[in-house]
Amino acid sequence: MTNFLEAHPGGRSAILQQAGRDASAKFTLLHPPDAIGTLPPEYCIGPVDLETLPAPEEHELSEDEIRQAEARQEMPPVANILLVQEFEDWAERVLSTTAWAYYRSASDEEATFHNNRDAWGRYFFRPRIMRDMSHGSTSTAFLGMPTSMPIFIAPAAMAKLGHPLGEINLTKAAGTSGIIQAISANASCSLEEMFYARLEGQPLVFQLYLNKDRSASSALIKRVTQLGASAIILTVDVCWQSKRTLDVRGRLKEMTETPPPISLTAPVAGGKDKSVSEAIGGYQDSNLTWSDIGFVRKHTHLPIIVKGVQSVEDVQLCAEHGVEGVIISNHGGRQADYAPAPIDVLYELRELRPDLFSKIEVMVDGGVRSGADVVKALALGAKAVGIGRPILYANGTHGEDGVARVLQSEDK
Repeated sequence: MTNFLEAHPGGRSAILQQAGRDASAKFTLLHPPDAIGTLPPEYCIGPVDLETLPAPEEHELSEDEIRQAEARQEMPPVANILLVQEFEDWAERVLSTTAWAYYRSASDEEATFHNNRDAWGRYFFRPRIMRDMSHGSTSTAFLGMPTSMPIFIAPAAMAKLGHPLGEINLTKAAGTSGIIQAISANASCSLEEMFYARLEGQPLVFQLYLNKDRSASSALIKRVTQLGASAIILTVDVCWQSKRTLDVRGRLKEMTETPPPISLTAPVAGGKDKSVSEAIGGYQDSNLTWSDIGFVRKHTHLPIIVKGVQSVEDVQLCAEHGVEGVIISNHGGRQADYAPAPIDVLYELRELRPDLFSKIEVMVDGGVRSGADVVKALALGAKAVGIGRPILYANGTHGEDGVARVLQSEDK
């Protein structure tokens, strides 16, 4: 197996279960197509002799696949979806157990996840009447990037788990909708695929996790800069690999339903199967400091947005360190359980330090499920609002059309 067996981010058993078989389908589901090209040459020992592969076995639908197919027959057309929440409801029914568990999962007891959603309901409007409404537009800009609406697709990974075209659907829907997509560092499509799929002049921003190997990070920053990214989102709130409970349970269920071949069931040291979040993570540097902003700045001229800010004090520090924007976010409740809801931090910022809104552009994500939520954030001073899970759900149910429907500013 070469030394890569021990280095595989998803654990050695994920490879051993596919030993002697054509694993192309699973590879393209979990990895961008250029992933093999990033491996050291010594991991690639030569081409595969296709004549040596066993004959493909007749595939018998699993209970999970039967459930998905039956649910899709009942699923309404995209035009009949009226609320963003409905995409989530249908996604739970039509996605695979693995995909749903990864998309929906949150850390530990999921207190942060539920509070993110509930917090928006604690804020109400104070309507004023008899005002001239003959002028107005949803079009705006943040960090100099024009957008048809003050929303953006938040960086969310592994879109291919929901649809074979993966993030390409997100890029195309963002282009036709005139909004900005933030590309996940763990996208299941390659950077080139997404950049080549965009419309002329369509802005894309790139989410960056700093790698423990800083040379890999500097090369990646230069790569996305050369591809034409409009900004870098430095994500700073992954200090450790959190336990995303539903994701782990989903993996355990999958292992129970589809056990490995008998010849590979013997215990293997260090062979723990990993959940999706564990499989695609682990490379991030967990020891970030404020000096790392200077490291990013050294390798790009692009605006820098810091994502994962969760206190007024850190918004101020971001401004002092010269970054152009912040995203108030707790990673969708997927990292620190009992972190504050982003809308509450935004309110606190407005109350205690309104001056910071003129020094740095403030964005927010987490728990947004309606246009009303977006307006609440704008009223408190946010420049734009990120939407993550609903985009993945809609991609999983209706593909590009579903994503475009979520982003629709009005019924047409």
